[in-house]
Amino acid sequence: MKTNLPLALSQGDPAGIGPEIALKAWSRREETGIAPFVYLGDPRILQTRAAMLELDVPVQVCAPEAACDTFHAALPVFAIDAATPVAPGKPDPATAAGTIAAIETGVKLTQRGKTAALVTNPIAKSVLYSSGFGFPGHTEFLAELARRETGTQYRPVMMLACPALRVVPVTIHIPLSDVPAALDQALIIETIRITARDLAERFAIKAPRLAVAGLNPHAGEQGTIGREDEEIVRPALDTLRAEGIDVVGPLPADTMFHASARARYDAAICMYHDQALIPVKTLGFEQGVNATLGLPFVRTSPDHGTAFDIAERGIADPRSLEEALKLAAVLSGGKQDR
Repeated sequence: MKTNLPLALSQGDPAGIGPEIALKAWSRREETGIAPFVYLGDPRILQTRAAMLELDVPVQVCAPEAACDTFHAALPVFAIDAATPVAPGKPDPATAAGTIAAIETGVKLTQRGKTAALVTNPIAKSVLYSSGFGFPGHTEFLAELARRETGTQYRPVMMLACPALRVVPVTIHIPLSDVPAALDQALIIETIRITARDLAERFAIKAPRLAVAGLNPHAGEQGTIGREDEEIVRPALDTLRAEGIDVVGPLPADTMFHASARARYDAAICMYHDQALIPVKTLGFEQGVNATLGLPFVRTSPDHGTAFDIAERGIADPRSLEEALKLAAVLSGGKQDR
């Protein structure tokens, strides 16, 4: 990790489990060996949640520059006012401004060299939409914030990773019925180029091996079960191979994720959301991490949602957040140990 810089951890939706897993991650810091982080959010929410859950976690408001020195004795917080009381499990649009401000602050701190990387706690897009949030999701908002900071347009790519598997979906949060029309050679080529570049530059995999799933069953069976794999996917992969990228496919998705198949590649490229996320969540649900490729800074996130239904029960598992913190620290230092 970059010397003496903490990670930035945004609060996410404060009515969800974000505050709880942040408190638990700090409590387990010596056991897990996570890097120091500064929490971006309302310290009163953390204190109230800690008392509710009977967690002995001191909270210290401080500047990011003091977070590493503070971390051994207290959870460092860069204060962002929630503007309203927060009840766990009861999302409130009035908190949206604070949630958005935490994300904006995290990008600014990281881009300006105050923090090493950004780790984002889960948000509820429906809550943000009700307050006028104009982006499809977290990732698109981060790309816009990066553009505001640098003046450059970025194409973010979502990677889900656990110790057993890395996956990248080409299309993400769209209806399954819209996927064939959304796929084109340019989208596939751009997604794989970004994936290959970031695996080499950030994950320190010198020559990334990429396996690409076909869209249709049996990868289209040479065009007899849909023409997309022959007419869209295969030509895109031919272009990438001509550029020197080690890519195989289109492959039948149903035989890509067993252990011996996974040993032959560093990341799997999938055509749609569930094709990618079902295997990675099956293999490593508690350890899954969402890492955004293609941005000028490192961003990771737990691979789960706000979990409003358990937010006041004290049973939230912090392991995915801890893995996100560990991966952010590794990637911001240019090394890979997963």
